Amino acid sequence: MSRGNQGVDESDGSPTAGTDRYGPPCWFADTANVADAGIRDRFAEDWPDCWTVAGDMLDWDREYETVLNRDEGHLAWFGDGRLKPSHNCVDRHVAAGRKNAIAIRWIGADGERESLTYLDLQHEVEAVAAALRSLGVGPGDVVTLFMPNVPELPVTMLACARLGALHNVVYAGFSADELADRMASADSDFLVTCDGYYRRGSAVGQRNTADSARLQVDADVTGVLVGRLADDPDLGRDYHSYGALRDEFAGAEVDPVARDAADPLFVLYTSGTTGEPDRVTHTTGGYLSYAAWTATAVLDIRPEDTYWCAADIGWITGHTYGVYGPLALGTTTLLHESPADHQAGGHPWASIERESVDVFYTSPTALRSMRQRGAPPADEYDRSSIRLLGTVGEPIDPSTWHWYRDELGGGEAPVVDTWWQTETGGIAVATLPAVDPMQPGAAGPGVPGLSVDVVDDDGAPVADGEEGTLAVQRPWPGMCRRLASEGHGAGAGRDHPDAWRYVTSDRAVRGPDGYVTLLGRDADTLDVGQAAYGTAVVERVVSALDGVTEVAVVAISEDDEVAAYVSCDRSSTDPDALAGRVRARVAREISPAVRPNRVIIVPELPKTHSGKVMRRLLADVVSGRGYGDTSALRNPEVVGEIETVTRRQE
Repeated sequence: MSRGNQGVDESDGSPTAGTDRYGPPCWFADTANVADAGIRDRFAEDWPDCWTVAGDMLDWDREYETVLNRDEGHLAWFGDGRLKPSHNCVDRHVAAGRKNAIAIRWIGADGERESLTYLDLQHEVEAVAAALRSLGVGPGDVVTLFMPNVPELPVTMLACARLGALHNVVYAGFSADELADRMASADSDFLVTCDGYYRRGSAVGQRNTADSARLQVDADVTGVLVGRLADDPDLGRDYHSYGALRDEFAGAEVDPVARDAADPLFVLYTSGTTGEPDRVTHTTGGYLSYAAWTATAVLDIRPEDTYWCAADIGWITGHTYGVYGPLALGTTTLLHESPADHQAGGHPWASIERESVDVFYTSPTALRSMRQRGAPPADEYDRSSIRLLGTVGEPIDPSTWHWYRDELGGGEAPVVDTWWQTETGGIAVATLPAVDPMQPGAAGPGVPGLSVDVVDDDGAPVADGEEGTLAVQRPWPGMCRRLASEGHGAGAGRDHPDAWRYVTSDRAVRGPDGYVTLLGRDADTLDVGQAAYGTAVVERVVSALDGVTEVAVVAISEDDEVAAYVSCDRSSTDPDALAGRVRARVAREISPAVRPNRVIIVPELPKTHSGKVMRRLLADVVSGRGYGDTSALRNPEVVGEIETVTRRQE
């Protein structure tokens, strides 16, 4: 892609004078989906009617009359409208003459490739919808989907939506207990699963996990089995064959069921490193419109793009920006069975070159893993197709931000650092890439239409530069059902009983420019002496050291001591020298009180399936406690090595 000539002012992508800020490149702003510098003011002045811009991105069977309905304290977006989500993601693109455009391009872990045009996708979705209907699935039923990133997963999600049923996607790597808990909580009597999948070159059986979960569920579960490891897997008496059902109902025509905008579209369970999974329900009209609008405005996705969201569909990011957002826009969404940092050489470069990826969206955790392995030579793979880069899942440190932009974006492509949650349904804090300067390490302001602030424990705003808890002050279409209670949105300000507010439990700092820097969860703090320090603050300081790719700091038992687990790139060869630099920098930049008592060099950090570092496990290991179940980890094989290294360095 031709970048065009660069200017010399803030719009040329160079740092703003006296700050570490980068203006939108001219070549990007000239063609961006949203380039109106006054958009935030317009949204603020016209709220909530400003959200017609999202609602009008969809086809409606019954047009909505009111953008935000308020009924006895309950909020409903586009509540008097009706729509068909499956039609909006599939059928309308076929009807518009784009039947031969690629909807889903899939790459398997073993190199298999499959492409579905929008016409192919419509036929697949109708066949699977007819099959599910024959098994008794109807409007309002909950169908649990326990599958890896294979084409059958988004197809079945859209088939459920076509019938007016809710899907409940459970990440394929979860244990039988996790699956059973989610099925029981969702009151789900239908399960579509897989015989297995491939992970790091090895076949992983999945059916046994599903069988064990079914035994724990106090219900007569109807099962459907997808053949991934075998074309014709043994079904026994417990499963119907996905492939046989699809073939049986090939050519079936299933009219999509129209749903009220406020009707539920799906349920999904949050998964943290501690605590029980929490059910989140998203509605049809608000969620789908917000997914489409934020994919357009923040990620700049266009119908002609090849777009790659590297998140697993088992998480909300995969739902919103791997399936619903891009398909609502009619773009090509790239689906990989393997995570981006598990591909050949531990990098996504080859796929980006081969597929000519325009927009790439991944996690800082994956980027640090890639960085640790070292980037391939700049001339080995062509990365010039990249127009925009994005990050999601946790704060990104400035060093990794620069590495990402330089290595994959050629030092020119905009980087959007996004903050949002399962509860928000879509991006809530981010820069608009053609409007706002980028500030490495800071996510940015609230997206247009969202007012965000940082508050103290009493709900009062803190001064700029002071740490507090991120709060969203106004509702938005993508919000989950639980937040739609006026006067007591989850975590509503204690001193504001009549005002809607969502206090997020994420620690943050707001700058005088309104940009928000995320610091981690409320629970992620180190209590040392009489003071509390955010783990993200300490980790950000350590990660700025040359050679450091990842860091996690945890408290050691009850001793007012701190341990820093650090992984390095290939340039760091002297662990003792690095440990000294870590201690010195923390003492100098933050406080001697929080200087790590132990610096432990490890090959990589333990991460959950959603890419978050499991600090609880590290704290258990360094404190000599048993660490229990590790099924929530995507890389459980590193735990033994971490334990060995920790003991060796005592």
